[in-house]
Amino acid sequence: MRLMPSKKTGLLALVGILLGVLVYKFAISAGPTNGFDLSNATLPREEILHGGPPRDGIPALSNPKLISAVDAEYLKPADRVVGVTLKDQSRAYPIAILNWHEIVNDEIDGQRFAVTYCPLCGTAVAFDATIDGRPTDFGVSGLLYNSDVLLYDRDTESLWSQILSESVSGKRVGQKLTPIPISHTTWRDWLEQHPDTMVLSDDTGHSRDYQRDPYAGYEESRFTYFAVNNEAPDSYHPKEIVVGLEVDGVYKAYPFIELDKQGKSQFSDNINGTRFDFAWDSVNRSITITDTGGQEVASIQGFWFAWFAFHPDTEIFKATGT
Repeated sequence: MRLMPSKKTGLLALVGILLGVLVYKFAISAGPTNGFDLSNATLPREEILHGGPPRDGIPALSNPKLISAVDAEYLKPADRVVGVTLKDQSRAYPIAILNWHEIVNDEIDGQRFAVTYCPLCGTAVAFDATIDGRPTDFGVSGLLYNSDVLLYDRDTESLWSQILSESVSGKRVGQKLTPIPISHTTWRDWLEQHPDTMVLSDDTGHSRDYQRDPYAGYEESRFTYFAVNNEAPDSYHPKEIVVGLEVDGVYKAYPFIELDKQGKSQFSDNINGTRFDFAWDSVNRSITITDTGGQEVASIQGFWFAWFAFHPDTEIFKATGT
């Protein structure tokens, strides 16, 4: 059940929406590219919008300071985190920090990876950051496509779509990034599963109030700051959380409201002839997806409007009997 936003939250949402409209009007009229070369862009140039901040105006974190779980006193049990496990090492990246930085460039035993988060789409995706045989770091371009953050690699300044996992302009145009499976869950749940986890410190070197949500009220609101190509049908709230999978060009969305109706913590489903096993945790609002070999697979969790904007031909999981 969704709680009605408080008057204060509603006011913050209204202020955010008005600011978003102003930024959107500025983007349409000025059309700045933040210095990026879009001459070979695979997306319509008029649909690559300026989000407001300049290049690196939202500062990505690189080689971040990590602390032990016992020292992460700033985290509360219900706080949302993005969890990554590589080479038997686990790390948690709180949404409260990702809201302000959107990208964390990190490394585990020589494997470079990037944890990315778009607050406007609610999408968290981690990528292998070894490209063309060499590790790279990503920055926040300040540009958007379908309301989703466009990353840029610092080697070639190519732009990359987070949700498409693909370079959309620059020297690496057309290249794909390899997603890494993540867990989008509560701090309580992640810590229970990974008691030895390391955690991103709130001592980031930047002056930010990580206890304040700069997007307060946005998730409850039906409004978005920026236009998208394909407006999602109103069968779900635009900010309904869905997890999406793709198999050989076939897309399927699993709305959390349908998973609640399903009433099962474990079930299987097929996409384009491929079976997956799902473990749904209704308490922590988290889902784990594995293949038939028991290997966790990468998916994209985010808002319904964002998934549909990129994949209007998506299939939709419906709870049994509905």
